Amino acid sequence: MAKSPLPVSPLAPKGGPVEFAPVAGVRFAAVAAGVRYAGRLDVMLAEVSAGAAVAGVFTRSATRSAPVLWCEACLGALGRAEGGFAIVVNSGNSNAFTGAAGTAAVAATVEAVQAGLGVPEGHVFVASTGVIGEPLPVERIVAQVDALAAGLSEDAGGQAARAILTTDTFPKIARAEVSLGGAPVTISGFAKGSGMIAPDMATMLAFVFTDAAIDRDLLQWMVSGINARTFNCITVDGDTSTSDSVIVAATGRAEMAPIRAADDPRAAAFRDAL
Repeated sequence: MAKSPLPVSPLAPKGGPVEFAPVAGVRFAAVAAGVRYAGRLDVMLAEVSAGAAVAGVFTRSATRSAPVLWCEACLGALGRAEGGFAIVVNSGNSNAFTGAAGTAAVAATVEAVQAGLGVPEGHVFVASTGVIGEPLPVERIVAQVDALAAGLSEDAGGQAARAILTTDTFPKIARAEVSLGGAPVTISGFAKGSGMIAPDMATMLAFVFTDAAIDRDLLQWMVSGINARTFNCITVDGDTSTSDSVIVAATGRAEMAPIRAADDPRAAAFRDAL
């Protein structure tokens, strides 16, 4: 007799998860790499087109994971380098409390994705979620990079959302459509988070994508402010995670002039939708 599936949280959207809305300039892929469990989607790759604006916020834990430290450094050094971006995420292992081996695992992941997609090294963002304190079997992830690159599709956002889940009982997807000065703009994202949810990021991985055209510094200001009023206001069990990460990418593919200042009338509408 087949085992019954795990009960879905009563907080899940009635009728099933929200459908991920494709965003121009972003492609996704997901594979079952066997990071911790066999036959389960557990690695996702997002490819973001060149010219995008990328912003992010991360846990303030003193024991931040190797992926978080890498992403913080990348955002801090992000310049005007040409080339696209990549976000690679694995579930099953958080690559936290892993010392030099954790740093080496991030480097190996970045090197493989950089080679596979041809993006600058500092444009590859990495996130991991799952068990803490065990070495990440990074060779299983690296072995799947070619398959991930070959499988990239604008329509695979839903699969990517499932690949980052750990103990979540349903994929957490949100979307919004907003008109900015008459130009239609899409915002679409997904998150994971179940246990260890406390203030300061809510033990969450979240990835948000939009085709809006917006200045990177302005986007970062918005993301930091929104995070303070949302993820940083949630608690369930009082534990703060090592791995909390929120990354937002704006491709600029919408037919609109870029938003460059907070007093632009379109900025408030975009911020509200985000």
